[in-house]
Amino acid sequence: MKKNKDEKNTFLKLSTMTVLLFALFISCANSTAENTSADPGTEDWVELFNGENLDGWDFKITGFELNENYNNTFRVEDGLMKVRYDEYDQFDGQFGHIFYEEPFSYYRLKVEYRFVGEQAPDGPGWAFMNNGIMFHSQSAESMELDQDFPDSIEFQLLGGDGDEDRPNGNICTPGTHVVVDGELVTDHCIDADGPTHHGDQWVTAELVAHGSEKIQHIFNDEIVIEYSRPQLESGQRISGGYFALQAESHPTDIRSVQVLNLEGCMDEEATNYKDYFIKDDPYSCEY
Repeated sequence: MKKNKDEKNTFLKLSTMTVLLFALFISCANSTAENTSADPGTEDWVELFNGENLDGWDFKITGFELNENYNNTFRVEDGLMKVRYDEYDQFDGQFGHIFYEEPFSYYRLKVEYRFVGEQAPDGPGWAFMNNGIMFHSQSAESMELDQDFPDSIEFQLLGGDGDEDRPNGNICTPGTHVVVDGELVTDHCIDADGPTHHGDQWVTAELVAHGSEKIQHIFNDEIVIEYSRPQLESGQRISGGYFALQAESHPTDIRSVQVLNLEGCMDEEATNYKDYFIKDDPYSCEY
């Protein structure tokens, strides 16, 4: 009887030790993960498109109420965010924009996109293989019912027709102006020096926005245009806002939308300090 009792006590001690060792292992693993994520040099990119649905996004199509998805223009299929016109009889000015739900001011944004298929019937000629990243934008909710484009800055995305080169990464300015090389430019579109991408190849466009101080359009790690001081036509400076992707009559696939916030705690003593922040937010610091 005593032998059985001793065996039982030994088993309980071993079991307890096993649990403690397992807990210690988990604690160490979690500590390592936390230390890795807290590394000031580790860039915390966030994927905004989950590949399953349009949660976190709002859309506005000209002539329709907020989030009224006319003819299933915006959809998710095969893990891609898609702009499609297969349910349209013709395109008649139904310009669309899909907005991420949160505004940003200092950030980097990467969008992976491609043009596919044929342009919608009666789509305007200038909209052939044409999309755009609208940023420093008004919100989707604030757009008028029949407003075609939000007041914003556009990082224009143009695809090639297989023959002619088209400058990619241009600036367009619906309801706005920008300063290029020290001069206020009021032209609606300003050509960049971006490479032409023909066909349905995937392309990554990167936007760098430092509030109203500096904006860059980038392809293949090369800056194709740089400018500053975005402002409304009234002259009011724009230092941030929402961003949106367009639907201008040519089918487009989006497979990734990633953002790196450049605004955060810049106190090196804080646990959430990052050495790439350029705009201090002292209220976000954690110790």
